[in-house]
Amino acid sequence: MTSEPLQHSPAHPVVSLRRVSKIYGEGTGRVAALDEVTVDIHRGGFTAIMGPSGSGKSTFMNVAAGLDDATSGEVMLAGSALTHLGDDARTTLRRREVGFIFQAFNLVPTLSAHENILLPFELAGRRIDIEQQSWIDHLIGTLGLADRIIHRPSELSGGQQQRVAIARALASRPAVIFADEPTGNLDSRSSREVLTLLRTAAREYGQTIAMISHDPVAASYADRILVIADGSLVGDHGALSPQQISDLLIGFEVGAA
Repeated sequence: MTSEPLQHSPAHPVVSLRRVSKIYGEGTGRVAALDEVTVDIHRGGFTAIMGPSGSGKSTFMNVAAGLDDATSGEVMLAGSALTHLGDDARTTLRRREVGFIFQAFNLVPTLSAHENILLPFELAGRRIDIEQQSWIDHLIGTLGLADRIIHRPSELSGGQQQRVAIARALASRPAVIFADEPTGNLDSRSSREVLTLLRTAAREYGQTIAMISHDPVAASYADRILVIADGSLVGDHGALSPQQISDLLIGFEVGAA
């Protein structure tokens, strides 16, 4: 099952991989978690990265976000070549240009929701100007957090905690947000709310989002679907329905059996 090719903006991609491989082990124990992957992720897109268990999805995110080194190939993140950056420069780049949303929320339990949202600014040593404060206030209101903003994570529901995580990721307006199974710990209603918020962030705010997911329903909220199998990029599709995505993944699993 295929879809029409995507028409991308001619602008420079936010994330670019060129023949990127990530190899673990040697000899008979050698595993290619990524095998010469070439792909661009452009500004303002909501991309879902999917594939069977162990396909290389998480490795893709870790390498693209500069959390792990590629064995070979070139990774560009927000215009910087990661292979040419030292650890400190890479950390600075991530703090400035990358937001993360995780399945486990990763909020600091001793901080309030508001303090968690402002944490990226604290870590980067950045002052919040009037324009940024207005944006943060807008996010808090849009995400329905205004009446929970002084509460700590333990006083919030799972859906509320994930909304705080989304606000934290969006607050500094990073070049790209990587979301790793962001609805994995949520009920169906909270999942729909979170996915709708991510789609809105891409469509209305121009935020670039790359989401790792195994869930066809979650991926159906994206406008682009990349499929990874055995470390290789095997599919690049536009928006698909949950059933189409499910059929696509089953096809790869059957083919690999």
